[in-house]
Amino acid sequence: MKPGIHPDYHPVVFRDSSTGDAFRTRSTATSDRTIEWSDGTTYPLVVVDISAWSHPFWTGNQRIVDSAGQVEKFHRRYGRRDKGGTGQDGAR
Repeated sequence: MKPGIHPDYHPVVFRDSSTGDAFRTRSTATSDRTIEWSDGTTYPLVVVDISAWSHPFWTGNQRIVDSAGQVEKFHRRYGRRDKGGTGQDGAR
């Protein structure tokens, strides 16, 4: 690899915000937040919305994950579709 052009690859802890589960791995992700791991070392903490502990595919529980209001924004912009296939304005 060419020296000096790649980001720093270091140990990081990722925490699932919905379950609280955390795991340590290596990543180029950075964060101002830190956490003391069970080995006594302090690592950067990256909080994620979805991980294997909360993802519907892995848990078998289907739920809407909408942390930024994107579903409501979509419905306001394009209208909610009912079972008949028409939007709010009645057009197809």
